[in-house]
Amino acid sequence: MDPRTSAQDVMRCDLCETTVVQMHCDTCLVNLCKACVGEHMIPDQFKKHEIVPFQLRKSTPLYPVCKSHSKERCEMYCKQCDIPVCASCLTSDKHLGHKLLKVLQVLDEKKDKILKEQTELKETIYPTYQDIASDVQNRMIQLEKEYGDLSTAITKHGEDWHREIDKLVKKLKAEVDKMKNTQLQTLQKHLDEINKTMSDIKDEIDSMDVAVNSNIISKLFSLSSEIDRHRNLPEKMVPSLPKFAPGKIQAEFSKLFGTVSSSSLTSDKHGYSMKTQKSPEAGSFPPVKQLLDEPETVTTIDTGYRNLYNVACLSDEEIWTRGNVNTIKLYSINQGSLLKSITTKSGNKPINIAVTRSGDLVYTDYNDRTVNIVKNEKIEEVIRLQNWIPWSICSTSSGDLLVIMDSDDYTQTKAVCYSGSTEKQTIQFDDKGNPLYSFGYYYKYITENRNLDICVSDSRADAVVVVNQAGKLRFRYTGQTPAPKNQTFYPRGITTDSQSHILTADRDNECVHIIDQDGQFLRYINCGLSRPWGLCIDTNDNLFVAQCNKRQVKKIKYLQ
Repeated sequence: MDPRTSAQDVMRCDLCETTVVQMHCDTCLVNLCKACVGEHMIPDQFKKHEIVPFQLRKSTPLYPVCKSHSKERCEMYCKQCDIPVCASCLTSDKHLGHKLLKVLQVLDEKKDKILKEQTELKETIYPTYQDIASDVQNRMIQLEKEYGDLSTAITKHGEDWHREIDKLVKKLKAEVDKMKNTQLQTLQKHLDEINKTMSDIKDEIDSMDVAVNSNIISKLFSLSSEIDRHRNLPEKMVPSLPKFAPGKIQAEFSKLFGTVSSSSLTSDKHGYSMKTQKSPEAGSFPPVKQLLDEPETVTTIDTGYRNLYNVACLSDEEIWTRGNVNTIKLYSINQGSLLKSITTKSGNKPINIAVTRSGDLVYTDYNDRTVNIVKNEKIEEVIRLQNWIPWSICSTSSGDLLVIMDSDDYTQTKAVCYSGSTEKQTIQFDDKGNPLYSFGYYYKYITENRNLDICVSDSRADAVVVVNQAGKLRFRYTGQTPAPKNQTFYPRGITTDSQSHILTADRDNECVHIIDQDGQFLRYINCGLSRPWGLCIDTNDNLFVAQCNKRQVKKIKYLQ
């Protein structure tokens, strides 16, 4: 927490550490009380200390230290040598006849250049990369569909043949799967490189913000921009699908049954073009699946908990569940059988569970203030919080972890993005400085949408709060009237699907709300739900609902 904005304590003098801060040395960046000003200046009386009232700190430009004369600062800039120079430098013969400018003038020019590049990165280059990432993801979805159609065609043709050619059918399908996997792996690697570049661009934007807002001039001179590299957009990967050519049933089965042509993945350097203006929300695709008129229950799984709170998909065949005890259970979806149980490291009951992109189980320990990961049945502590308590967790598309948490005194709530154990981003306030989330001992769940929005179900606020990737508020959804049981919207678990729909469990109305990525209500899912709590979606967009009191997980099909 920034001590300058903290309301928990006042700023103290850096020397005596007892008296309230009144003054500030802009030269040494030290906070002082009036009594300690003289003591601060005594050790180096020849150093020019800029002492200002604390409220005016950072008002004095901090000129860079001269590389040739370490005790002097540079207030001029030599145009020919392209370096800052001090008074001693100017008295030497080294810069005779050179054009000299004031450092502050050069600083203004440098700031203008940085701000222009930052604007281009923010409004043109980064949105373009967002669209490129979306395009690659869309191609992967379409590739999956078309390869599926190809496999279906091969299977249908194989049904017309005798059992003796089953082996040949399997061989051809294996070739198709191999080509599909090769292309998907290539596209995934391409997408990972794009996401890495997008992350680098965001880091560069943040570095520019720090440099521009700093009074330390050397930071501006040391800042080097990678904008020229980012202007070179990645190649566009365009997969070429093989075709299945069925043959007539005659004597030579292997030749006449049919063949699959070879596939290819071409690279087009000019496939993408830079955006000319700031784009709208990236990552939205044309609808691929439509909502069913009547959602249907596929199966129900009994978990044995007294109360069931969370469910997380490990795969399309297995789900993790979390109840009112210190064990997390893995169930087979098709058989409904218990496959594995994990006991928490601390012995406390977990407060939330999720599955990472690599398939590892993660859980939050509310009492222990930790986030833990289970690898090969061994539990490792990933994050340990100080003065904060973790609620819900999710794994992002980039492999990071999003955690929603409360302060120890329940007066603040924030969402934090972690890369491993390193904090990357904190989301807590809107543009006006107002809290985005309610606080207090109330359940909150978090997830990431396909368009990279961050969605939080806030039960105390009776709302779903959605911010974009930068943490800027997009909308609040507060329910739909009339509600199925005419109760106030009381959100619990939250998840998203391939269509960027946001699905939220409404405990008191015993239903699931479906809204689109812009917060527009689409439909309720009822299906005889009883006290729905946790939600998750598998890769085929099947919905899994943890029913608290019934101790059951329902698998529901709601998309065509």
